[in-house]
Amino acid sequence: MNTHLILPQPESFHKKLKQVFASLTDTEIQSLVTPESIRFYKKGEHIYEEGSRMKGCYFIYCGIVKIYQTGYEGKEQIIKFDKEGDIFGFRSVIRHEPACSSIEAISDTVLCYIPDTVLHYLLKSNSGFAYDMVQIACKELGDSNRYIRDIAQKSVRERLAEILLLLAVDFGMEDDGTLKLCITREDLSNFVGTATETVIRLLSDYKTEGLLYSKGRKIKLLNIEKLKTIAGL
Repeated sequence: MNTHLILPQPESFHKKLKQVFASLTDTEIQSLVTPESIRFYKKGEHIYEEGSRMKGCYFIYCGIVKIYQTGYEGKEQIIKFDKEGDIFGFRSVIRHEPACSSIEAISDTVLCYIPDTVLHYLLKSNSGFAYDMVQIACKELGDSNRYIRDIAQKSVRERLAEILLLLAVDFGMEDDGTLKLCITREDLSNFVGTATETVIRLLSDYKTEGLLYSKGRKIKLLNIEKLKTIAGL
């Protein structure tokens, strides 16, 4: 973690936290955001590793992180990407369990660290905050159930189409249809759950079919409706 950079002022964090957790009072938000809680991670830096003892969770002020588990022979299985306004690590903190996944910043990222004592206090004392956290946990559970279903029932070609559309929804597209999230072929394959060579071949097939254009890490979606059909959406 780099501690020698000029980081955002706490007031900026207050505003973003209020947008996500409207039930928090100004005093509660001030208890969350202190100069010590604001942390910067450079692109490629790990925030914590699977199995780590969790003493707090993280709110993303800006940037993107990759959440993954390490499987057979060290291969990554990406669970999801989190962005500005998301909170991660809270389930392990609430359950007093080791981290169930590893977190890596895939862009320069600024986080707000929320100690376990503060998180538990807010959950017990602020019913509105507790409800918001339940909603977040339920969404994550729904996403996980969908992912398990897709792994079991959909082909790699179908899953790749669905994930490209998911990235478009979650992170947005430029006016020309280019995904705003620039992702490596390896990360894309680890998200889909297949070999990198398979993703490269399928992207080439999609390109030939006029569904997308790709160059380097940039992917431009050309026929969203056809991709939805392939994905079974």
